[in-house]
Amino acid sequence: MSWEPFTVSNANPQGTPNLHVYKSENGELVKSFIHKKQVNWEPQWSADEKLFSRIVNTDLVFHEDLNFDKVAARINSYKVASYKLSPNVGTYFVLCHTPGSPGQPSFGRLFKYPNFDAQQSMTNKSFFQADNLEVYWNFKGSNALLLTSTEVDKTGGSYYGKQGLHFMGLNGQSSMITLSKEGPIYSVEWSPKNQEFCVVYGFMPARATIFNLKCEPVFEMGAGARNSIYYNPHGNILLLGGFGNLRGGIEIWDAVNKKKISTCEAPDSTLLEWAADGEHFLTATTAPRLRISNGYKIWHYSGALLHEKPSPQNEELYGVSWKKYPKNAFPEPAISDKKVKGIASNQPQASTQAYRPPSARNRPPVRFSLDDDDVPAKPGKDSAPSKASIKNKKKREAKKAKKQEEGIEEEPKIVSKVTINLTGDPEADKKLKSIKKKLDAIEKLKQDQAQGKPLQINQLEKIKGETALLEELQKLTM
Repeated sequence: MSWEPFTVSNANPQGTPNLHVYKSENGELVKSFIHKKQVNWEPQWSADEKLFSRIVNTDLVFHEDLNFDKVAARINSYKVASYKLSPNVGTYFVLCHTPGSPGQPSFGRLFKYPNFDAQQSMTNKSFFQADNLEVYWNFKGSNALLLTSTEVDKTGGSYYGKQGLHFMGLNGQSSMITLSKEGPIYSVEWSPKNQEFCVVYGFMPARATIFNLKCEPVFEMGAGARNSIYYNPHGNILLLGGFGNLRGGIEIWDAVNKKKISTCEAPDSTLLEWAADGEHFLTATTAPRLRISNGYKIWHYSGALLHEKPSPQNEELYGVSWKKYPKNAFPEPAISDKKVKGIASNQPQASTQAYRPPSARNRPPVRFSLDDDDVPAKPGKDSAPSKASIKNKKKREAKKAKKQEEGIEEEPKIVSKVTINLTGDPEADKKLKSIKKKLDAIEKLKQDQAQGKPLQINQLEKIKGETALLEELQKLTM
């Protein structure tokens, strides 16, 4: 497939088709479409290539068996901004994202092809702060992770917007995944075993956590300089890498027994790929990301460098990949703690010593840790209260003692019977708390009315608005 910018001219005011589909075996042009937007231009195929799907305006259309002249099915009940087909073969599922209007939530809807009526959605998930949505299906196509993001973080916590992670399953399960550290979500990856997934998140140093299918954390790998996740094809080895603007540190973990196997460093790497045997992986420095020091290296999971091939000077390397093999062509490797003998890299190593100005030299270095904020507080040990809090506490205690002396009993606080479950989204939770507060006030007015106390006109109007508040509360908790 190929896409190019859509253009019109005086000679051709309707424009020329700019989305083309070709046969891979001989390059023959099969079909051309008009697709004006660059965003989400790429069509999606099912794993068996029986289904071909693409977004047309805000509809999602499907073609079957390479018949591009007939639309086999269409989703037009919702304004679809993005979608993702499941990797299943024979039975197909599609997860669609419908952006919310101002003040309203966005929706993720899961359908089974070709049942696309409004009442036939298998699972619905609503969420605020979701300008964009990325979908990560597991390898079986039975569960999906939804990474939501906004262009701007209204709380001011980040320049790069705000992110959230959600879970949806074919069994109707949906939930929000709670992460234990504030900050961006760098990487999300399913294990090939389909029973767990890993997330790297939080302000640097980032945390890495493995979750089960109930979205419960089962293992924390602590904090470190990492932003990438790579499972080997068998799912029994997990590699965490810190690339891009990080130094290139690599941690290799036993994903079954949850223990670290080894560490190594591959600075300036722009690519990492596991071999089909699940024991070896390669790293490479490629153009156009980096145009100097191009080349690739082959590693063993024990951290040993086995082979290094630098590109000749003034030559650029654009890509490198392992030979492809059928699934299960290699058995699952047995993990050993024994270090495999490797070679020393010929690549010059950058100095790890920080620059110190002349005035600071010949002095003992100041020790500090980037992980200071990650050290858990000892349970049961609280910090000393401030003078203001002690003063306020004394005032409250004196006021309470005075009421007891005068025989004044405190009126029990009246609350409504409605309970709310917070979503973790600041804006949604703020609305939920506001509605709960209004319902509590209405409940008190209703009790005053039952006791025969006269109410003002505005108080009666408040009671009449109870139904509308309950309906709004139900919409927010969908």
